[in-house]
Order: sequence, then structure tokens, then C-alpha cells
Amino acid sequence: MHILIEHFGLAGEMPLLSPRYNIAPTQPVVAVRMGGGPTAEGPELAELRWGLIPHWAKDPAIGARMINARAETVAEKPAYKAAFRRRRCLIPADGFYEWQKDGRRKQPFFITLPDDRLFALAGLWERWEGPDHSYIESCTVLTTEPNELVRPIHNRMPVIVSPEDYGLWLDPTVENAATLAPVLRPYQAEPMQSHPVGPVVNNPRNDSPECLSPAF
Repeated sequence: MHILIEHFGLAGEMPLLSPRYNIAPTQPVVAVRMGGGPTAEGPELAELRWGLIPHWAKDPAIGARMINARAETVAEKPAYKAAFRRRRCLIPADGFYEWQKDGRRKQPFFITLPDDRLFALAGLWERWEGPDHSYIESCTVLTTEPNELVRPIHNRMPVIVSPEDYGLWLDPTVENAATLAPVLRPYQAEPMQSHPVGPVVNNPRNDSPECLSPAF
């Protein structure tokens, strides 16, 4: 927890967290967002459901199909444009999976930065309220063109936000898409690393260090 606090300069109460190795759509993820209210002192940690539910959706099940948003069009898509202007977030990670097609099978790869160091994915969050006034806070991960490392594995990759851009990305007063566009470029390939992992990760019920074991 102290790593998150130091890395993101977090304020407010911290939820109890356990390590995750295989997060599936509709499951909770941890996100950093700008705190709301007059007493907010800076970024805060929140648990959000992965799969963004637009505030106008009639059925929250739509979120299962909205786990990713294309950075190239996110500012104009009806489901995302309001969140892109005002509700951006950072999703902490020390790696992510991509699947490479190999005939009829898909080989999963785990992709990291050196020393498995912490980084942040660009995300958007939204608050959906049901007819009974219950609510769900959800998020999506932005994707972009792959860099040289990821391209042989997959045709998209998540947007990794450089630490110097955290403040800009989280600032709700910045609404101009052109100002935010440089944040959404593919992360440089040179420091990144990847290795194939076994089929354990293909089952969302598996959430243990075994998901990261090299395939061969």
C-alpha cells in the first residue's frame, strides 16, 4: 500500500488491498482519481468495476462489453466522451496480458517494465445510478496502437501514462482533447519486457502467482 501512496501522492482513506494476478471484466479494480468535494486534497484510491457503464444506460450489463476504449475515438464516442472530459483515472499495474494468435490457439504473454516496477494505465470512470437509487462506479481502460514490443503479439495495447503526465491526466479542468492527445501515445518499447505464460491465466477463476509462470 505504501508504494501506491508514494507513487501517486494519494490522500484520503485507503481500502485494504490484496494482490491480484488475473482480473476479469466486471470484477473490481483499483483506480486513482481526483478526489471530489470541497475538502479533497488530491488524488484518491477507489475500487471500480471493470467495464464502463454509461450514466444513461438502462441495463448495467452493458459494462461487460466496454472494458476498453480506443484512444483515437474516445473523445467523440457517446459512451465515453463525458467521462473523457471530466472523469479520467489511472489504473495501477505492474504488468498486463496480451494474447498472440497461433493458429487456432492464443498464447498469453505477460508484459512488464524493468524490475516489475509500478506503472499506470489510462482509464475513464463513470457513476451509474439505478431506479432504486443504488449506484455502480465503473471504469474502462484506454488502448492505442502497439509499440514495437507488443506489435508481434497483439494489434492493440493499453495506454501507459508517464508519471510526469499523471497530473494532467487527472485534472478535471482540462477538457481539450488536443491537450490530452500526447498522453495517449504508445509507450516506448525499449524498457518493456514480455514473456509467454501458461494457460492458467485463460480461466478467470484462477487468480494466483501461477498465472505469471513462464510457459516454457
